[in-house]
Amino acid sequence: MAFIVLFGVLGGLVLLLVLTLLRRSRNQTETAEGLRIEEQARAQAGRDRVSFSTTAMHNAPPTASDAHHRRR
Repeated sequence: MAFIVLFGVLGGLVLLLVLTLLRRSRNQTETAEGLRIEEQARAQAGRDRVSFSTTAMHNAPPTASDAHHRRR
């Protein structure tokens, strides 16, 4: 009986995830203006990832910063 409930819950979760993914794929931008806005946002996010990375900000790997000192 417990296996039936477990598989029922897991099946319900899988169904919910599939429906969520299918719904997301239908909400794509169709206008040229929306596509340009999305393209600019993607390009800006890429520039931000490079500009504000740990190496760019501190010129050091992430484990060498003050937040990652080893305890003695």
